[in-house]
Amino acid sequence: MTHWEKRSWIRLVVAALGYAAYLTLILSRADERPLATVPYAAALLWTVGAAIVASILAEVGMAAGTPRASRLTDDRDREIGRLGDHVGQSFVVAGAVGAMLMAMADWDHFWIANLIYLCFVLAAILTGVTKVVVYRRSLPEW
Repeated sequence: MTHWEKRSWIRLVVAALGYAAYLTLILSRADERPLATVPYAAALLWTVGAAIVASILAEVGMAAGTPRASRLTDDRDREIGRLGDHVGQSFVVAGAVGAMLMAMADWDHFWIANLIYLCFVLAAILTGVTKVVVYRRSLPEW
């Protein structure tokens, strides 16, 4: 497994676990009241921050155990990175459009923020899955 594939796995797993932790925290705070009344901002910021720190620490730890020569980037790595980023960006765009429509319809901030966070997580997961699949198989021929 290449260095860049390992990074994709780390980001994929951290994004999924971070969002799962956030959902668990928010749902446990609901206590049979409407979700929109649950205080979410601090939990969202802390889980995003913790996911970023966890990803950085995991990548640094992984890089420390990887020989420098295997961390070099070649054309295939760049193409896989570009393809994964392009595929994942679709959820960022969908989240932005959805949040804009929700804001125009005067939805509660809770739902808007959670849609944006969900779409960022889905983008990270889709990006990671795309990269891992392409690393395991090959780049598509267009």
